Amino acid sequence: MHIRELDLDNEGELHDFYAIYRDAWQAGALDRPTWPEPEMLAHFTAPADDEIPLGLVAFEKSTESRMVGVAFMFYPVLDNLTKAYTGVYVAPAERGRGIGGELLEVVVNRAGADGRPVILAESIYGFDRREDHPNRRFAEHRGFSVASTEVCRRLDLPVADGLLEGWIAEAAPYHTEYRIETFTGDIPEDLLPSVCHVVNQLALDAPTGDIDMEAEQVTPEVWHQHVERGVKHGQVRHDTVAIDATGTAVAVTTLAISAADPGRMQQWATIVAREHRGHRLGLAVKAQNLRTAQRRHPDCTAVYTCNEESNGPMVDINERMGFKPLELMVEFQRKLDV
Repeated sequence: MHIRELDLDNEGELHDFYAIYRDAWQAGALDRPTWPEPEMLAHFTAPADDEIPLGLVAFEKSTESRMVGVAFMFYPVLDNLTKAYTGVYVAPAERGRGIGGELLEVVVNRAGADGRPVILAESIYGFDRREDHPNRRFAEHRGFSVASTEVCRRLDLPVADGLLEGWIAEAAPYHTEYRIETFTGDIPEDLLPSVCHVVNQLALDAPTGDIDMEAEQVTPEVWHQHVERGVKHGQVRHDTVAIDATGTAVAVTTLAISAADPGRMQQWATIVAREHRGHRLGLAVKAQNLRTAQRRHPDCTAVYTCNEESNGPMVDINERMGFKPLELMVEFQRKLDV
């Protein structure tokens, strides 16, 4: 086996890297949403200021005639500086040959050498194999343990306008001192600092299992970088924000639609600042955002989202809106001795 860093100047190698990730991720579940190729590769070729990316490629022989596995590593650089977010993927036809194990050993060693002793890696699989899925056995055999479990859900579209309007009207009496606004594309400059502050608290306020997270430190400048990179590759995003009487954002939710996967929406984070909870702002922003997004993207047939299974308030809202469970997203963690 020959393992080296991904050549970011080689378009063919970048495509092969993505193809192995995609095939491994979708194995056994072709309807599973997958990180679109242009957006994923842009994280490596045009990284924002909040992360350092690294791709690894494994070839069967040193002649590099055939790529058989890949791995990625992302190091946050504004916060959570002890962590490495990683993934290891083997071409489905090549499984069972020890490729994943060799790649993971390189990942672990590299993370340790780079001063990242907390290694996080996610996997996705069905509820029926929760305790004994091969990916879980693979991770636990190599010193990782289950740290967080999310449930991935799907909502079929369209949702009837009457339902959406009903949810919006139901929530409205509870937040009369707030206004709800939706933005397509970027967010106005005057709101962006408070939007970033709310989103940065997600790692603290949302359940993360056994993972000890710090608040993120995304700045308006980094926010713009992410939005601009998405727009460049055909991504459309809709953000709905709850704003208090002082003009400060106190709740945010985001839906994203990729040009590479135009039939599906991705529900990103929904977060309400802790001191503003109890006003049904979560339901209000999600319902209004979905109303806007499905009107502007009538060809979308579904929304996909994942939530930590212990996040009762958000799970309750999603289930009420009609999201149905599909499978588990499991985060594994290994802590190195330092």
